[in-house]
Amino acid sequence: MAAPLDQAGKNSSGVAVLDRAFAILNAFGPTDDQLTLTELSRRTGLYKSTTLRLLGALEHGGFIRKLNDGQYGVGHQPLRLAALYQRSFQVGPVIEPLLQQLSRDLGETASFYVQQGDRRLVLYRVEPTRSVRVSIRVGEEFPIDRGASGKVLLAFTETLDTRWSEVRDALWAASYGERDLETASASVPVFDATGEVVGALTLSGPKERFGTPAMINAAVAALLDSAKTATVALGGKGGRYDASIAECKR
Repeated sequence: MAAPLDQAGKNSSGVAVLDRAFAILNAFGPTDDQLTLTELSRRTGLYKSTTLRLLGALEHGGFIRKLNDGQYGVGHQPLRLAALYQRSFQVGPVIEPLLQQLSRDLGETASFYVQQGDRRLVLYRVEPTRSVRVSIRVGEEFPIDRGASGKVLLAFTETLDTRWSEVRDALWAASYGERDLETASASVPVFDATGEVVGALTLSGPKERFGTPAMINAAVAALLDSAKTATVALGGKGGRYDASIAECKR
């Protein structure tokens, strides 16, 4: 839920009308298909009259749509911008087939995370067909200081931080119920031609099924192979994975 504007001064852009418009868009959570004017006003801390005026402007721009029952939903423009955002990373054609293969082979949710400040964002994901699985959505954000992918992203962006030395040496990280008590995950970095990390390739599943040592080891081995393939395809050095891959096979 978005914080009322009077509680979010430190996040202000300095342009009040834009901050208010963004607050309305940010009021929609991952499971909110539609919201009433009253609820949007409550979540943003804006007067109903102000909210209604901004909704009209956002609707005109395609960012909000008014539904037949008078409630409001997200419009088509964020989807277009999301597609542009994904393409800006120029990794989709490389990453998506690997995610499909990983999910098919391991039977778990495969995803690719990128860092956004102090958050990690799901840029791509593929879910298995099995009924019990970890379900996440493209575009969802999570704290970067919890979860395997967060550890990987921090390890290769905060390279002087000794907390992540083990992750940097091993080229992988695991998580057992850190963000979600019932979920386990394993993650490895993908690098570009300059050696910079571009994202974290991740497998996650229910902790009871996926969190066993044998499953985590199998996941890490598969992830390292896939990350090497992705890194080479992006112009990077695949050889940096060889020692970690060999260690997994011992």
